[in-house]
Amino acid sequence: MLGQAHHFLQYAPEKIEYAMNRYRNEAKRLYGVLDRQLKRSEWLACGEYTIADMATMPWLRFPERQGVDIEEFAHVKRWRDKILARPAVKRAVEVLADRRRPTPGFTKEQAEVLFGATQYAKR
Repeated sequence: MLGQAHHFLQYAPEKIEYAMNRYRNEAKRLYGVLDRQLKRSEWLACGEYTIADMATMPWLRFPERQGVDIEEFAHVKRWRDKILARPAVKRAVEVLADRRRPTPGFTKEQAEVLFGATQYAKR
C-alpha cells in the first residue's frame, strides 16, 4: 500500500485525485496500525530488533512522500529514528544516497518502461 502511495503521489504521469486520496489515506491508516503496535512494544514483532523491523522501516523513510506527517505518529517516529541511528543502517543509507535519483528523475524512456505500455510488453 505504501508503494501505491508513492506511485500515485510521486511518480504517476497522470494525477488521479481519487487514487491519490485513497492511498494517502491508506498510508495514514497503516502508520496508525504501526503506531499502536509500537506503543506496546519497542519493536514490531517482539521485544527485539528483527527482520520485521528491517523490512518495514525503508518504506517509512520519507513519510511526506506518502502524504503522512510523521509528527502525528510519535511511536513510529521514535522507532524509525532508532533504526536510522544504527551504524549499519547509516552506512546503507549513505550507499543509497550515491545512487538515488531526484524525484521524479526519470527520462521519458525510463518513465515509459516503468509506467507506460512498455511495462507490459513481452521481453
